[in-house]
Amino acid sequence: MLILLPPSEGKTAAPKGQPFELSELSFGQLNEARQEVLDALAQASSHPEALAHLGVGASLAAEVERNTRLQAEPAAAAHTVYSGVLYDALGYRSMTATQKRKADAAVVVISALWGAIGFADRIPAYRLSMSVALPETGKLAAYWKKHLPAALDGRADGELVVDCRSSSYAAAWAPPAERSVVVNVFQERAGKRTVVSHFAKHTRGELARHLLTRRGKAPATPDALLKAAQEAWWAELVPGTGRKPHALNIVLRD
Repeated sequence: MLILLPPSEGKTAAPKGQPFELSELSFGQLNEARQEVLDALAQASSHPEALAHLGVGASLAAEVERNTRLQAEPAAAAHTVYSGVLYDALGYRSMTATQKRKADAAVVVISALWGAIGFADRIPAYRLSMSVALPETGKLAAYWKKHLPAALDGRADGELVVDCRSSSYAAAWAPPAERSVVVNVFQERAGKRTVVSHFAKHTRGELARHLLTRRGKAPATPDALLKAAQEAWWAELVPGTGRKPHALNIVLRD
């Protein structure tokens, strides 16, 4: 099983520690591309119009300034740096040692800066969204779409891919549709379904935790994933067609 997560917008900076090492990151074939984005981000973040280029407000000026020195910043495991609604619901810190090892093996975060990162890989806190276009790289989703297949196609081979990414990060790499399941979350009130945002992040984090902490074998097929999800939620599976992946619809009912 491979669980794909988006990064969090906010990051928790490591208070101390050694900087990251490209050579220690998962998917080493991405290192040349990662260095190109690191350099482009540092240059963009030092520009007088950096906030506008990165699509952030003045309150994040310190985070943008930190982008100029990421290779000297303290690094920590990705599961510690990434924070927020989804990651709080996943609750890595409260897992057992065995469950943490399972999470480290199964979770891959798709990132605007790193392309793809392992859950235990050491990274610094940074500010960059997949929707940004850097002068040297262009739109990052399109940039990574050229590089990620070489790294992730082999990782996904023979695995069930549970895709919990948001749309901008999903655009960077498409796993094999026949073995992929996109996770959607709906709120149902008075028989009417609506798409939710905040609760979608929370529920995707809860689903990831459930899959990593439940007893028994990890689901290996879309039908097995549906059964696992139905242990905790009302859920349905919409079969994929052609290049379109399966969809697991989790419905939150009042």
